[in-house]
Amino acid sequence: MPGENLSRDEARERAALLSVDGYDVSLDLRSAIGEHSGDGPRTFRSVTTIRFRCAEPGASSFADLLAPGVTAVSLNGRDLDPGEVFDGSRILLEDLAADNELVVDAQCAYSRTGEGMHRFVDPEDGEVYLYTQYEPADSRRVFANFEQPDLKAPFRFEVRAPEGWTVWSNGEGRQADGVWRFAETKPISTYITCVVAGPYHYVTDSYTRTLDDGTTLQIPLGAMCRKGLAPHFDADDVFLVTKQGLDFFHEHFDYPYPFGKYDQAFVPEYNLGAMENPGLVTFREEYIFRGKVTQASYEARANVILHEMAHMWFGDLVTMVWWDDLWLKESFADFMGTFANVGATRFENAWITFANRRKAWAYRADQLPSTHPITADIRDLQDAKLNFDGITYAKGASVLKQLVAYVGQDAFLEGARRYFKRHAYGNTRLGDLLSVLEETSGRDMGAWARAWLQTAGVNSLTPQVLLTAEGRIDELAVLQEAPESHPELRPHRVAIGLYRRIEKDGLPSLERYARAEADVDGPRTVVAELAGAVAPDLVLVNDDDLTYCKTRFDETSLAALRRSLGWMPDPLARAQCWSALWNMTRDALLPAREFIDLVLKFAGQETDIGVLQMLHAWAESAAVHYTAPEHREETGRKLCQGASVQLYGAEAGSEHQLAWARFFARVADVPAAFELLTSLLDGTLTLPGLDVDQELRWAFMESLAVHEVVGEKELAAELARDDTASGKRHQVRCLASRPQAAVKAQAWAQVVESDELSNALVEATIAGFAQSSQRELTAPYVEKYFAVIERVWAERSIQIGMDVVRGLFPSLQDSAETLTAADAWLASHEGAAPALRRLVLEARDDLARALRGQACDAGVAG
Repeated sequence: MPGENLSRDEARERAALLSVDGYDVSLDLRSAIGEHSGDGPRTFRSVTTIRFRCAEPGASSFADLLAPGVTAVSLNGRDLDPGEVFDGSRILLEDLAADNELVVDAQCAYSRTGEGMHRFVDPEDGEVYLYTQYEPADSRRVFANFEQPDLKAPFRFEVRAPEGWTVWSNGEGRQADGVWRFAETKPISTYITCVVAGPYHYVTDSYTRTLDDGTTLQIPLGAMCRKGLAPHFDADDVFLVTKQGLDFFHEHFDYPYPFGKYDQAFVPEYNLGAMENPGLVTFREEYIFRGKVTQASYEARANVILHEMAHMWFGDLVTMVWWDDLWLKESFADFMGTFANVGATRFENAWITFANRRKAWAYRADQLPSTHPITADIRDLQDAKLNFDGITYAKGASVLKQLVAYVGQDAFLEGARRYFKRHAYGNTRLGDLLSVLEETSGRDMGAWARAWLQTAGVNSLTPQVLLTAEGRIDELAVLQEAPESHPELRPHRVAIGLYRRIEKDGLPSLERYARAEADVDGPRTVVAELAGAVAPDLVLVNDDDLTYCKTRFDETSLAALRRSLGWMPDPLARAQCWSALWNMTRDALLPAREFIDLVLKFAGQETDIGVLQMLHAWAESAAVHYTAPEHREETGRKLCQGASVQLYGAEAGSEHQLAWARFFARVADVPAAFELLTSLLDGTLTLPGLDVDQELRWAFMESLAVHEVVGEKELAAELARDDTASGKRHQVRCLASRPQAAVKAQAWAQVVESDELSNALVEATIAGFAQSSQRELTAPYVEKYFAVIERVWAERSIQIGMDVVRGLFPSLQDSAETLTAADAWLASHEGAAPALRRLVLEARDDLARALRGQACDAGVAG
């Protein structure tokens, strides 16, 4: 029988054959606590009853299960030999009847990788916490099922748990006689079922709304976290955003929330940002802030809360048939998260973050050799796992933003309303959505879909300005280009803004004085409306961020930005200009040191804290990856000095001060900087308003560990101050970051040669292993990396495999020799798993891009 990597063809065949009427799942989780005996993994009992129909009586099929052992299998009352029908990933089902009942009694394994039933022991108090995470296909690690999104069914769960625990699932739960029993769900896919269990700290609230028909909708709300995080848990703000989101989506979707209660669980060692399990959304617990953070962090959390809430309709109520149309839920949720953030919460400038941060993710993904259309070709589950990427999320959301401009917001939302009503509890494909949008907008969606959803790559738009002798615009055109690999030119609805430098209140200001909207189509589009306007200092061809493209500048505009970028009063326009300059740096059109100089010149004036933090990340990346090697040391000193000046000059107690403190710690590279960090840690120096809380202490400690100012003893003492799960992750990262050959060897062995570390500690170890100031120390691991990755991919779970292959790729060994080694591996491993080859190919492309950037930077005088 085939292995665990279910293919699209197999899923299609099984969906044509089977229809599922319901699941009863009984889990015994009492084994989660106490000592574990035996050599094998710690397990729990899972008994599943599946009632299903077969369209061709007498046919054969299979159920999915990943488990160390199966005790018993019965089909229609007939006992089957587990040794004959179970191969470790599938249960063979032969001679099916028209109506069937399958019962599987299995021993399933607790997870330490965040896949399936994850088990976490809190080092602070020894308490055990459980939660499940399945997408795209890990519910089969917890119970037997038909693991594909289009075989929906109602689920009834019952759970036995240790005494004193609380258990949650998708439906309302009640405990009686030591068993938690949960209400039957609506028909949902296997991957969004969920169980959370343990001594969680739980807070409740409620949401009430009068519907259009006069009835009252009441939704019980809950939020939970580990007991150790309870003092930091700002549940009131979580509930505030939740209620604002429920109001917003009910007003716009005209379909009452269909899943009863709405719990939100913040859980430890979580691989994702969050997961949209109906009635029980799970989040990474890092969204509970242990120290002071900027408003950008609160905005990001609100966006995730609203993203997952949008999934209740886009993804849970209506679900894609197969992962090809993953975008039908993820692109919509990504767009709706920001749309609701702006329309319902205090984060009215969330579109700036979207333009600056989310689109940067999309632009990078869309220029990789693995880029794909938004409606992707997903052959199997490994493909699906890798396609939770910047294309499916951020590019898809960007294209939907363009779609709203194309068909109009009212038509778009009316299309969504019809889509929900027409396909509730069902599964859809691309055509189902396009048909309702054609109904509501009156537009032909086929050409739009072919251009935007079914082709890959990102276009570049550049202004071309011809002036009259009198200094006015004779003709302004927008030039559209596409890369050779993806030559599609697309229709863009854009706004073109003209800006000029003026004096305002005695200060320079780069302000917009003219704007025109135009449909750009083809290689050159003339914008007639702007003819006759006064010559601009700056032309912004995607003003107001209406389309998805890389913005380019003519030389006049670029000169204006070099002089006056910090004095653009419009924060969205400013963010777009920064984004365009960063894309130019990555494309080797702007030297990295020039980009860094612009950051040092203007970042101190940036009012939007999210943009400032993005500039910090980009400047650091420019210094590490795109600066010519001979200029790295000097550039590093400039960044450190510039960050120090801004730290001392920032307003006391402001979030800008905090952002500059964190950035200073990351770029500190001289003894004076280390002395400042040490003094702030021991209290011999204070900066007015800067609270060096525990999270900031760890940021300072990591910088000092990287440069061997502190060692194992000091890090142990810091862990004693913060003996928590979070503290342990920080300590592990700091320990792996020390500049010693033995440290690197130990970190490598712990991640590559052993599976003892949990997913969170694997992530922390990898993060500490590679440091830009330690290139010589990690050089010996280039050959080792290419020698082990195929074995790691075969032996470890896909999540850990992805973490290792991505995280340990020798990107800091940025030389032609490393590029050759990557090419040699790819050439000699054409038969390797496609998902593994994709990861190596992407990392190889990032390295090649870095080398091109370094060559660009080297060509500029210092």
